[in-house]
Amino acid sequence: MMAPYSQSELPAKQGWIQRVWKNPALEHYVRLIILVSAINIGWLIYCLTEGQWFTQGNVALSSLSNMVIANFFVAIVIRQQYVINLLFWLATRAPVTWPLSVRWHLGKVYHHGGLHSGCAVNGSLWFALFTGALIYQDSQGSGSVSDTSLYATLGILMLLVIIIAMAMPNIRRKFHNAFERTHRFAGWSVLILFWVQTIAIHSDQHTSGTFWQHALETPAVWLLCAMTFSIILPWLRLRKVPVAISTPSRHVALLKFNYGVTPFAGSSMAISRSPLSEWHHFANVPSPTEPGYRLTVSRAGDWTGKLIDDKPSHVWVKGIPTAGVANIEVLFKRVVYIATGSGIGPCLPHLLAQKLPIQLVWSTRDPRKTYGDELVDEILAAQPDALIWDTDKEGKPDMVQLAYAAYHAFDAEAVICISNQKLTRQVVYGMESRGIPAFGAIWDS
Repeated sequence: MMAPYSQSELPAKQGWIQRVWKNPALEHYVRLIILVSAINIGWLIYCLTEGQWFTQGNVALSSLSNMVIANFFVAIVIRQQYVINLLFWLATRAPVTWPLSVRWHLGKVYHHGGLHSGCAVNGSLWFALFTGALIYQDSQGSGSVSDTSLYATLGILMLLVIIIAMAMPNIRRKFHNAFERTHRFAGWSVLILFWVQTIAIHSDQHTSGTFWQHALETPAVWLLCAMTFSIILPWLRLRKVPVAISTPSRHVALLKFNYGVTPFAGSSMAISRSPLSEWHHFANVPSPTEPGYRLTVSRAGDWTGKLIDDKPSHVWVKGIPTAGVANIEVLFKRVVYIATGSGIGPCLPHLLAQKLPIQLVWSTRDPRKTYGDELVDEILAAQPDALIWDTDKEGKPDMVQLAYAAYHAFDAEAVICISNQKLTRQVVYGMESRGIPAFGAIWDS
């Protein structure tokens, strides 16, 4: 099963400036957060100077509110499934004749979550400023701030602090289920309170005319409408669907769906056994010749373990198939896929679709015993020259070395890694620090 090429010697890394620029600490996700923060700081400087949002005895509450809502609007809409698919579609329109450096940056479109995080944090900071301004306005005794406005504002601030605290990387990793539930229920509560606050502040500031008369002239109301629709939309497609589950081993489950949806290669779907509790995203594996799709689920925690041991007859799905990182493959002439374990699942639809020349490197323990002969034969039929490294026989390989060997021998333009977080970062940085375009999931959802 091993490819005939030898392991090429790894070239030296680039200079320290290039290495620092390619370091995960400065990946495109982080650069977007920095960009969003810089824009917000620029607006803050403007509002403190020429904008005169803060003057003796008066604060421009409506202007501060618009900054809050504008940030949260981007944070929410950038996570909308239709918007994500649009971003990937736009990024992958570039032909392979464009300079590699341009296509390299376009391939980082999956870092769009940096806009979500950056706008969510900056929106929260603006809201803290807005809260302080509201309390100051109330302390002036003008009577222009009602109790409803004040209490709704304080409730939002408290919930935002909880959401941000639970989203901190270390807490998020250790308490992922709590993070997910907090994001969902606290997020919904914040949205409801924003509506309460908006209506209450409108009533405080406008004693004549109806709410909707003034709403037509208020950008924040229109943005709130769009945010609300964006959040509700995936739940309108919530349904319980039948699933056929086979388990070639105690390590993996192969799920097969056929309920009238055949997703595109490189997409993912969220499934759940309890839709208000937790959702898990897996890469879809559509077959070019059959309707429906498959999912490959490995034992990686309590939820996946229960799915393997106690096969349900139905699961919940919501939303639409959403583009994932490997969709950027079409930006390049030739690509190497690096996969470990059940990471072969997200790779498989691309191997079957054969949109471009692909070389697969798959490291896993006893592939036929773990995943079954049918799946392995399907992979080899699509990729006869695949390098399949059996870790039970060969031990764990140096995946950076294998990635470069495949890249060099295959004359590829890019490397796509589908693995766990630690190894994905090792491979991506190991390639990019040597001037080779590399891509892999960033676990920001």
